[in-house]
Amino acid sequence: MSISKANGSKPRRNLASAMLIGLLIATPISFASAAGGGGGGGGAPSSSTPRYDPAQEYRDGLTALDAGDYDAAVDHFKRVTRVARRNADAQYLLGVSYLRAGEARRARRPLESAVRYAPEMIIAHRDLAITYIELEREDDAQEILDTLTARRAECGEACAEKVGLDEAIAAINSAMAGEVQASYGPNTTLLADATNADRIYYQAVGLINDGEYEAALLSLDEAALAFGPHPDIMTYQGFANRKLAKFERAEAYYNRALAVAPNHLGAIEYYGELKVERGDLEGAREHLARLENLCAFGCYEAEELRAWIDNANL
Repeated sequence: MSISKANGSKPRRNLASAMLIGLLIATPISFASAAGGGGGGGGAPSSSTPRYDPAQEYRDGLTALDAGDYDAAVDHFKRVTRVARRNADAQYLLGVSYLRAGEARRARRPLESAVRYAPEMIIAHRDLAITYIELEREDDAQEILDTLTARRAECGEACAEKVGLDEAIAAINSAMAGEVQASYGPNTTLLADATNADRIYYQAVGLINDGEYEAALLSLDEAALAFGPHPDIMTYQGFANRKLAKFERAEAYYNRALAVAPNHLGAIEYYGELKVERGDLEGAREHLARLENLCAFGCYEAEELRAWIDNANL
C-alpha cells in the first residue's frame, strides 16, 4: 500500500488498485485460547488452538447484529476484542449488540472502551450518553452532552463533523426528555452489505487521493465500522491524521494496524515516515530495516522510506 511521495505532499498513485486484493481478505490472526487449569485436549497445541480472522469475525458479528441474532453478535465481537482489544469499532458494536438485546448494563463497559480508544467517535459518545440515561446516570450523560456541544461550537458551520454532532446532540436531548430511542448504532443493513461497504471504502480512497483528509476520516470511520480491524483501513486512518498534524493519533492507528498485521508493509513504511517527520531518524531506520528484512528482493515501500531518511539528512 502506498500513499505519499517522499515529500509527503500528495498521494503518489491511485490507491484503489493497490489495495483491492487486501481489502476484503484481512491478514489471518491466530491466538492461543488459554483455558487455565491442568490437562489438555489430547492433541498438539498447533492443531487444537482455535484460529480467528478478526476481520471475518467482525463481519460475521455485523451480519448477526443486522439479523437480530444478538447473542451471536456478542460472541463474534467478543472474539474480535480478544485479539484487538483497542479496536473501538468492535467495542462499540459489542455495546450496540447488548443495547439492542435490552441489556444496557452490559453495554456500558464496551461503549466506555469505544469512547476511550476513539474519542473522536461521535456515535459512541451518543449511545454511551443514552445508555447512561437508561441507567439513571444523568450527570454522566450531561457531561457527554456538554462535551459534544462544545465540540459543535468549535466545529463551526463548515466542518466535516457538523451533521454527526448535530444528530448526536439531538438524540441525547430527546433521550433526556424521555423519548424512546428507535434504535442504537449505525445502519447495520447498509454496513453488512458488501457492495455498499466497498462503496464507502472507495469513497474514502478518493478523498485521500484528493487531499480531503478531514472528509476522508469520516468515510474511513464508516469503512472501519463496515470492515472492522482491517490493517489497510487503520493505516489510512493513520495517514490522514498524520496529514492533519495529529501525530499521536496517527501513531496509535499505525500501532493498531501492526498489532493486527505485524508485517503490513504500508503501515511499517508510513510509521517510519512519521518518525522522520518527528525527528526520530533512528526509529525510522529501524522501520527501514524491517522492510528490508521483509522485502528480500526490494520493494517500493522500502525505497520510499529510504528516500525520506536520505532527504532528512540533506
